[in-house]
Amino acid sequence: MHIEAFRAHCLSKLAAEETFPFDDRTLVYKVMGKMFAICDVDEYKGFNAKCDPERAIELREQYPEGILPGWHSNKKHWNTIVAHANVPDELQRELIDHSYELVVAGLSRKLRDALNELS
Repeated sequence: MHIEAFRAHCLSKLAAEETFPFDDRTLVYKVMGKMFAICDVDEYKGFNAKCDPERAIELREQYPEGILPGWHSNKKHWNTIVAHANVPDELQRELIDHSYELVVAGLSRKLRDALNELS
């Protein structure tokens, strides 16, 4: 998946916002202020996404060159998905969706209610 497709898919999520909270090259996608995807906008080689820990292990075993423990992230809960490896674009989109859903599920009730009002 190339960066334009990655960006478009992230921004298609309800209340998703594109931010640069760390520096001018680390692009972070958030929902209700919580991160669900991260990439290097200058040297796009893939992205980090949150993942259920058990599923993360399975994915890393299935795609050893394409899905790695999250770089600069909690390696139990985040994966790095290598953009031009053997990971199908459809699975990459699914992993962005999964990350978004995990983050939304972890929001406080107040924030989830506010998010639901936007739909």
